[in-house]
Amino acid sequence: MAEKESNFTGWLNEKILPKVGKFANTRFVRAVMGAGYSIIAFTIVGSMFLILSVLTQVITVPAFVDFYNSTLGRFNNLFTVIYNATLGITALFFTGSFAYSYTKIYQQEEKLDLSPLSGSFLSLFALFVTVPQLVWKNGSAQFLTDTKNAVFSGYAVSGSGLTRIGATGIFTGLIMGILSVQIYRLCVKKGWSIKMPNSVPKGVADSFTSLIPGFMIAVVVLIIDAVLIMFHTDIFKMLYIPFSFVSGLVDTWWGILVIVFLIHFLWFFGIHGATIITSFTGSFALANMVSNVDGGFHVFAGDFINAFIMAGGSGATLGVALYMAFMAKSKQIRELGKVAVVPGIFNINEPLLFGLPIVYNINLVVPFILAPMASSMFGYLAIATHFVPKITAQQPWPTPVGLSGFIATQSWQGALVSVLCAVIAGAVWFPFIHGYDLKLAKKEAEGAKEA
Repeated sequence: MAEKESNFTGWLNEKILPKVGKFANTRFVRAVMGAGYSIIAFTIVGSMFLILSVLTQVITVPAFVDFYNSTLGRFNNLFTVIYNATLGITALFFTGSFAYSYTKIYQQEEKLDLSPLSGSFLSLFALFVTVPQLVWKNGSAQFLTDTKNAVFSGYAVSGSGLTRIGATGIFTGLIMGILSVQIYRLCVKKGWSIKMPNSVPKGVADSFTSLIPGFMIAVVVLIIDAVLIMFHTDIFKMLYIPFSFVSGLVDTWWGILVIVFLIHFLWFFGIHGATIITSFTGSFALANMVSNVDGGFHVFAGDFINAFIMAGGSGATLGVALYMAFMAKSKQIRELGKVAVVPGIFNINEPLLFGLPIVYNINLVVPFILAPMASSMFGYLAIATHFVPKITAQQPWPTPVGLSGFIATQSWQGALVSVLCAVIAGAVWFPFIHGYDLKLAKKEAEGAKEA
């Protein structure tokens, strides 16, 4: 048995791990991960103020409603301003951060004279070129004006401001970021820039270095825009087709299962699967949450994963930590459990991933993958059947089980299902961790006899 495990581990190390690691280390993936991290704080701040504005929908007791209306309710529009200034301009945060990280990676790894700030500004410039809606009419490009759908001089407006710089603009911003940084990089590599004397301050010199790339970006994006407009579409509409298709996939039960599987498959090799996979799915989840606030209905929205799937961290290991701390027979596992249980309450489980360990441990790979998949399906069904209200807020990822579900959905049902998801995951884990515990306890006993 040990030889089979060794052969399997060797095969994973030789065939699978290098490919997975190579993908995870690509410049694009690292830049997307950086952008995803950078907007977390803004989404949480916006979500918290959104919760303040909908408290009377959660707590409907007349006495509380009257008290709220005479106190916090007076500032509801101010709460909305905070929401609009965070989630309402998500595409700006995401595009700017992605381009900054992407440019910085090229600057450091290719030793190019690139300015990350210039890369960020160039990408935002390209994004804004695509924001206005134009139509081809009477042989010329004209700004669309449609008062019925709140489009004025090409700019679509909603209650949160310009529609296309919100969550719907994330994907266009990503494409514009890639295009702009690559054009900027090409110009610098080829030396296509205005050289300034050494006596000129670096900040001024950098601005002139961006002049030719900026002009090239303007021309390229305008040509793309013009061609698409003549075909009665634009970049946003073109990207909507593939991205809406992917968005629909991740919002299905089997799409969520694939996401959860990939996260834990990567983690098994010691690669932070949650960071890599959610750096891609996070954009869809964020867009879905904004859509939910505006009246849409999506299950996979906000931080669905930490609210209902990963109680205790990746692998949904809160039940494992509790078992280890209070029920384990093995001294090794019991002592580790005492260390792991408190961090586990706040969804931090590195002590288990690398200390138990779970990573590369053939004995525990099955529950590590199956437990979160089981809890994900329970959480999915709870929202899909409308037992739990849709997710309209994003909680901080270390929020303990129960409270995370409450904040995400602003409902007691969300809190209940969050706890039940943890219980289900714990039930899947129990026979495996119990068997592993007995196995280690037996080894400890045999070692004590030999000593």
